[in-house]
Amino acid sequence: MEPAAHATASGTWLLGGDLPVHRLGFGAMRLPQHGAALVENAVPMDRDRAISVLRKAVDLGVNHIDTAAFYFSPLRSANELINSALGGPYPDDLVIATKVGPARDLSGAWSEHARTPAALRAQVEENLRQLGRDRLDVVNLRVLGTDSIAERFGALADLRQAGLIRHLGLSNVTPDQLAEARTIAPVVCVQNMYGIGVRPEYEEFVRHCGEQGIAFVPFYAIAAAARETGVTATEHDEVLAVAEGHGASPAQVRIAWTLHQGPHLLAIPGTGDPAHLAANVAAGSLRLTPEDLTRLDRAHRAAAA
Repeated sequence: MEPAAHATASGTWLLGGDLPVHRLGFGAMRLPQHGAALVENAVPMDRDRAISVLRKAVDLGVNHIDTAAFYFSPLRSANELINSALGGPYPDDLVIATKVGPARDLSGAWSEHARTPAALRAQVEENLRQLGRDRLDVVNLRVLGTDSIAERFGALADLRQAGLIRHLGLSNVTPDQLAEARTIAPVVCVQNMYGIGVRPEYEEFVRHCGEQGIAFVPFYAIAAAARETGVTATEHDEVLAVAEGHGASPAQVRIAWTLHQGPHLLAIPGTGDPAHLAANVAAGSLRLTPEDLTRLDRAHRAAAA
């Protein structure tokens, strides 16, 4: 594989029917710090390095960035870095998706999840301020638990009607919660944890989203069970074998497998390393054979055994 591949090689999805995005995007969670994300004592990322990664991502054709106001470390905020690196003005084709619900105080400690219309509006307005925008392209409601989301999603639908949000999505939800939300307002994407060996029981849900024209955006598709630490656990033999056959890394194979699950799958691997960024983008041009997919599907389903 050539490491200088362009994100256009991953294909394009029309998000919400009017926002064309390359299917290989960028997740900003890893950008504000070294090591584990979303912890109080994180070591801040070098500012110039973080900004260079964002600009390189856009240079490589990435036009879909996933972020959140709660992605920050001491001294660094993902939203502020995005604004500084790419704003003034932003590229016309750049789509920035953010999420609301989780909350952290100024020390970085987790605080009460936003569940009221007032709390959710405050989070939306904070994202607008940090990103320097008058309207957010996509806002995902991040959910904890399986209870009704009608009031929370309805509050975001009102903000969409008011012009503060262009499109709405959901994160960490069940099929029933998706169905409930769709009775309130259109849902353009679902962002759930999914990847090789991670929640194989979601296959039907993933397929259902595609049938409804809803993008499915997996998170932790590379890190898998390691989640926000970003440290991949011992790799499955099938993944290693496919990677060796293509002269690729296991991470690239995991990204490619994600994209092979349907045209509505959008990958958002994140990194603060320019070399990793180039490798991640290059994974969008990796074409897996039917034999490769059979082997990887075996690894995927082994998690359910």
